[in-house]
Amino acid sequence: MEPQNSQTQRRIYSVSKLTKEIKSLLESNLPFVWITGEISNLSIPSSGHFYFTLKDSNAQISAVMFRGQNRQLKFELTDGMQVTGLGRVSVYEPRGTYQLIFELLEPKGIGALQIAFEQLKARLAAEGLFEETHKRPLPFLPKKIALITSLSGAVLHDMIHILDRRFPGLHVVVLPVAVQGGNAVSEIVAAIESLKEIVDVEVAILARGGGSIEDLQAFNNESVARAIYAAAVPVISAVGHETDFTIADFVADMRAPTPSAAAELVVPLKQELARRITALSHQLVSNFHQHLDRFRFHVEQLERRLVDPRKKVQDFRLRLDELLARLTHTMLRQQALRNERLNWRVDRLSANKPSIRIEALRVKLQQLSARLILSYNSLTSRKAQALREQVAKLHALSPLAILSRGYSIARTVPDAVVVRNSNQVTINQQLEILLQNGTLLVNVLEKPSTGI
Repeated sequence: MEPQNSQTQRRIYSVSKLTKEIKSLLESNLPFVWITGEISNLSIPSSGHFYFTLKDSNAQISAVMFRGQNRQLKFELTDGMQVTGLGRVSVYEPRGTYQLIFELLEPKGIGALQIAFEQLKARLAAEGLFEETHKRPLPFLPKKIALITSLSGAVLHDMIHILDRRFPGLHVVVLPVAVQGGNAVSEIVAAIESLKEIVDVEVAILARGGGSIEDLQAFNNESVARAIYAAAVPVISAVGHETDFTIADFVADMRAPTPSAAAELVVPLKQELARRITALSHQLVSNFHQHLDRFRFHVEQLERRLVDPRKKVQDFRLRLDELLARLTHTMLRQQALRNERLNWRVDRLSANKPSIRIEALRVKLQQLSARLILSYNSLTSRKAQALREQVAKLHALSPLAILSRGYSIARTVPDAVVVRNSNQVTINQQLEILLQNGTLLVNVLEKPSTGI
């Protein structure tokens, strides 16, 4: 049994109060902790905050890295990545869950700059910026060379010394930039973009001495890589020592292991060019004499085969006389044949003279005219006789002939039907009587019982 005053000794928390107590206890006892684990369930909403789970083989904890902190990351966070970070333990009160709020994250076992380098390299390679098909060849002997490097240090002096030694008097333009530090990226990009405005620049060398990955960070920048890819002229990357590789090396048109090597690659030795020109000149003269000897021998061979021109002229004269005789004979024969054909056509034309044909047609026309008149008169007589006979027949059958003999014709009024029978009319019906001369309008007064 509990004592009577147990109710007064109880301390009852609300959910919110207990959560606040737990949050205060955790945050006061574990303000910041270093923790390592594997990233999983990474989520990046539109707010830009990173939400993920940090886990190991036995446990897991929710974590968040707000936008203001994750902007400082030098690499991309991905699921499955092992990381080590500095964060503070907190409680998310609406859900009553505890979580880690990270201020700093770095890859476990490898530096952040190195993993950022690998990630950028993979992404640009996937876009094709490193493809050999995009690499432009270097000019054999450039009119003007641009050196993009720092004014301080030995790199610039070494390159100028080597260029002057290999080809004295070469035109060199120096574009001074910071090769490390906060302004390095913007100055390098601006210098590369300005190449298109410099007249006669045919190639550029981007150079700096060796250093750590931190020192070379400007040459592992995406903006610098894309500026090199879009440069107006071929770019040689000469960054660091022979064992150093940067993103600029992969995207440049050519990589030189050192700045000094770049100076040697970009221009040939003037003495070597002079030696080659001398050798080529000797070879050209030798080849010319060989060709000349060969042509001279060929001419001598042709001279031996060539006959005396006078004999050739005589042969051509005989040939010409023969051809002239044949041509004359052929022309005379053709002329005789054409004369014969002309006489034949003249005879045919005379036989078909228009005046003769006109006279013959005139006689034929007179004959046809006489025959036409005779036929017309005969036909007219026959048709007149036939017409008279038909008129006589028609007159004999005409009702007017009957009326002239004293007969009349009775017709009903108004439909003008000829009355042939007394049954066709009624008493007091009007009838029209047609006479030889004139008509009568009568009324039927009586109908006899029998006809005539």
